[in-house]
Amino acid sequence: MAQVQLSGIAKTFGKVTALDAMDLTIDDGELVCLLGPSGSGKSTLLRIIGGFEMPSEGTIAIDGVDVTDLPPERRPTAMVFQSHALWSHMTVFGNIAFGLKLRHLPKAEIRERVEKVLDLVGLTGYGARLPSQLSGGQQQRVALARSLVVEPKILLLDEPFASLDQHLRERLREEVRDIQQRLGITAVFVTHGQDEALAISDRIVVLADGRMQQVGRPGEIYAEPKTAFVAGFIGAMNMLEGTLADGEITASGLKLPAEGSGPAKLAIRPEDIELAEPAEGRTVTVRRMIDFGAHVVIDGKLADGTHLRIQTDKAIRVSQGDQIGIRVESWTVFTEGDEPRRYRSDTVRSFRGARYA
Repeated sequence: MAQVQLSGIAKTFGKVTALDAMDLTIDDGELVCLLGPSGSGKSTLLRIIGGFEMPSEGTIAIDGVDVTDLPPERRPTAMVFQSHALWSHMTVFGNIAFGLKLRHLPKAEIRERVEKVLDLVGLTGYGARLPSQLSGGQQQRVALARSLVVEPKILLLDEPFASLDQHLRERLREEVRDIQQRLGITAVFVTHGQDEALAISDRIVVLADGRMQQVGRPGEIYAEPKTAFVAGFIGAMNMLEGTLADGEITASGLKLPAEGSGPAKLAIRPEDIELAEPAEGRTVTVRRMIDFGAHVVIDGKLADGTHLRIQTDKAIRVSQGDQIGIRVESWTVFTEGDEPRRYRSDTVRSFRGARYA
């Protein structure tokens, strides 16, 4: 068992609150992503779990044992940093074996464990090389192997692939996920890349301004964001400022059925907009088309000039300046202090006389 329990974790730097009273349980064998923009507190939270930062308040327990005051070397954790942090004068073998030597393990056991972990990360036969003789991806594999060789209960990864190109980053994250599942190890992965979090995590913790905005499975967070911040941060989203009145929300000239009154935010996924015949209040002017190969995104303008992105079939071809009609299939309305309200065109019929045909 390797469970992490955070209770009331807070961190302040002078008058600045980096983390604000967080409670979180990470279950045995889970891969949890801490996701958020720069300054959201995700790396600070990871460093607190690893013992590299002390919380101002709260406790950290691993398998029910309070480790709040323990230094990193006395916690059953291992950290993979964004910078590979390899010793340039040591071979690959020496870098990986360093932690085992500090534990005074027998030489034969050290060699066996290093060779085993080199095979695990796909670097069999690389033990005699220096870090300077490796590519960036290979160096990050060595950093991962160095963490895994000490057989931690909890693997901590702080944006480990941020400095790599996209193709290599995607390949390595899948390899890390595969290794994590094969070993059954609990892992906490910090990233600011939403695609990365959606691709590999069991659960995502979305952070902003030192607060947890939402915790849930990738599909749940994408489909049912609980705050306007999460809606705008996870995946592509059209976020429009609007007003609720008379059973409708009006945003940038677009009118859709919705309950409530007062200011609100209208959130529409690009894939939830279909092309239709132009109609009053639902007409978009094409600015340009963006071809992603598998699909096309139309970058359009609403009546007041606000941009609206529409994901459609790659066979669709329109030109700059064309007027196209749209039909919104699904939308979410956010109001201050209230739960978000979600609507679908196949279930909406009428609100206070307003109708969505």
